Amino acid sequence: MADTSVLRDGLHFGEGPRRGPDGRLYYSDFYAGEVHALDLATGDDEVVVAFTGQPSGLGWLPDGTLLVVSMLDRTVRKLVGDDLVVHADISDIATFHANDMLVDGEGRAYVGNFGFDLHGLIDEVGIPHLLEPTFDPLGAQLALVQPDGTVGVVAEDLKFPNGMALLPDPSGRSESGSVFVVAETVAFRLTAFSVGRDGSLHDRRVWADVKELGIAPDGIAGDGDGVWVAPALQPAVFRIAEGGEVTHRVETTQTCFAVAVVGDKLVCLTAPDSNPSVVKPDRLGRIEVYDLG
Repeated sequence: MADTSVLRDGLHFGEGPRRGPDGRLYYSDFYAGEVHALDLATGDDEVVVAFTGQPSGLGWLPDGTLLVVSMLDRTVRKLVGDDLVVHADISDIATFHANDMLVDGEGRAYVGNFGFDLHGLIDEVGIPHLLEPTFDPLGAQLALVQPDGTVGVVAEDLKFPNGMALLPDPSGRSESGSVFVVAETVAFRLTAFSVGRDGSLHDRRVWADVKELGIAPDGIAGDGDGVWVAPALQPAVFRIAEGGEVTHRVETTQTCFAVAVVGDKLVCLTAPDSNPSVVKPDRLGRIEVYDLG
């Protein structure tokens, strides 16, 4: 039996959950082409913007402007009035679909991408192939988009860089006082960097290897000195500390692909599968909530 309660269903595939400046949960529904805002207290759900593309990662500039990753054309859009206009083009960096995004307090956006056709590979050889020791997927570059839309590469050879979080750095090694943690989904690990004052990433290291736990880390959410991890292969969410210790496990009704911490709530975006052939035609996705209080 799940530990969560289902707050919302009828999604195609939910991704990119973030607490918005107004306290609501913002999220993308891939195949509806919509970005929503959901009041966790009342259940009221608003379509903030819809477009013909496929939205994913979300974030905000310091002035409150919403940023949205447009997966298929590999751009970052910003909401101006009712339109999503191009803020940055990362197509020279992203070697397949753009995906998750983390926007820091200065308005710098870190944007990942698949690196290769994941679902095409799974259709060809199956998920067990990803767990084989010989599996060595193409690495991807992590883009850093400055507040003015300037684009650069901030990290290389990440194996499907996905969810990201900024954690406090008690060691003092980071100039900014923060540790940047990114999920390398098909490497089954969380990787950390020290963050420079200019947003640059240094001192790369493995933060937690989670392959033995059967976790292909997808979305993540920072929580104090740990991260909540959506495992992408299991109907659960794990809170993991540096080094790989599991401090909490929360069961969900179906596989969890993205998480957010909004106040005292853990929000889990779930679906039966991530393959478009399964979730694009139907509305099987859910938003599930667990009380952290």
